[in-house]
Amino acid sequence: QVQLVQSGGGLVQAGGSLKLSCGASERAFGNYALGWFRQAPGKEREFVASINWSGDLTNYADSVKGRFTVSRNYAKNTAYLQMNSLKPEDTAVYYCAASRSRSTWRGDYDYWGQGTQVTVSS
Repeated sequence: QVQLVQSGGGLVQAGGSLKLSCGASERAFGNYALGWFRQAPGKEREFVASINWSGDLTNYADSVKGRFTVSRNYAKNTAYLQMNSLKPEDTAVYYCAASRSRSTWRGDYDYWGQGTQVTVSS
């Protein structure tokens, strides 16, 4: 069983930055790709970014490319999503998730964090 615990998020003005964290059990962390998804009210959960198990391959949704950066720290068993130049349309609940393979499809992810709210004011 993989447990993912998220932290970070909150309220920020447009143009600001936030950093989300996703902590995982040591046993699982190095064996899984990690993804970030978000879900706005009334919308489906959508892919944001992913990073493979070794940390050398990343993927981003077009809407966040150049603004968001996904990374992982093996010493801390933690993955991060650095979000810069935030826009009101980035407002959503953000989730981290773990998968055996790096994917943009939420159905490929087996384990999910509890979610954290990000609100960007205009």
